[in-house]
Amino acid sequence: MSPQNMDDLDVIMQQWKHVGLETDADAIKVVGRILRIAKTIEQQLAELHRTFDLKPGEFDVLATLKRENKCYLTPSELYQSMLLTSGAMTSRLDRLEQKMLIQRKHCQQDRRKVLVSLTSSGKKLINTAYPAHFVLLEKLLSSIENKDKALLANLLKLTLASIDSSTIDTL
Repeated sequence: MSPQNMDDLDVIMQQWKHVGLETDADAIKVVGRILRIAKTIEQQLAELHRTFDLKPGEFDVLATLKRENKCYLTPSELYQSMLLTSGAMTSRLDRLEQKMLIQRKHCQQDRRKVLVSLTSSGKKLINTAYPAHFVLLEKLLSSIENKDKALLANLLKLTLASIDSSTIDTL
């Protein structure tokens, strides 16, 4: 590989090989690049969400309420959909309720059940924020051709399924 085609992970793996590490260098490069990509995307999205006075987790709650396209969801449905703990969801809902972007009310049929819905302000905000969110994602991947994005998405899906199943096997 020519030096101009090398990135930091190529250099790091060369250094490891130089000191005698014998392992699957490609696995390390793939995981390292995925982690760097994830960190960069998270930073970019957090910056975008801040322009809407939202933390990334708050955006996720509003987006989930929007995409589920129901009048309400329960906190349990929200945190299961977002792979969070109930405590993390409660604090997000508290912040969003203080900002008057969501409302919580007790179910008429079962007062123990809480229903969460977007307020009109919450609907207006997420209807403005989510298009900007997706524009940013498209911009971040704009240098990749559509056929390559589809291939990459499929490879990552297979990788995630493999990792998820191997994690379950080791528990």
